[in-house]
Amino acid sequence: MRAATLLAAGALAGAAAPAAANEVEITVTNLRSTEGVVRACMTTNKDVFPRCRKDPASHRTVVPAGKTVTIRFTGVKPGDYAIALLHDENDNGKADRTLGMIPREGYGFSRDAKVRMGPPKFRDAVFTHGAEKQKLTIKMRYF
Repeated sequence: MRAATLLAAGALAGAAAPAAANEVEITVTNLRSTEGVVRACMTTNKDVFPRCRKDPASHRTVVPAGKTVTIRFTGVKPGDYAIALLHDENDNGKADRTLGMIPREGYGFSRDAKVRMGPPKFRDAVFTHGAEKQKLTIKMRYF
């Protein structure tokens, strides 16, 4: 009887932790090394994308690089967002370039938005976040 009670209590404890509805979880794949960090930003402001540091309402974080990285943004209100990622391998806080324009470090965008003569437009990376927890996968790309 006591074992059955403990099992039932354990099941209820597991059920008592619902997933956060206001969360966006991003799995980042294809990192070429575990060096440095992954810088992530998520914004609703099309005028500052992909440099959402200029948006005080944006969601931003920096996590250690790994073979696969998981990033979670919590407190996300419903709306249209775009995500930009940078694999900052030397952790110097910027996107290093070759010949002044070709990225030397990895990058990725929501909806796998393509890079053509510069970063993608907001409209190419935008996704809608509703009331449910959302999971996205972004593939890191390198030149």
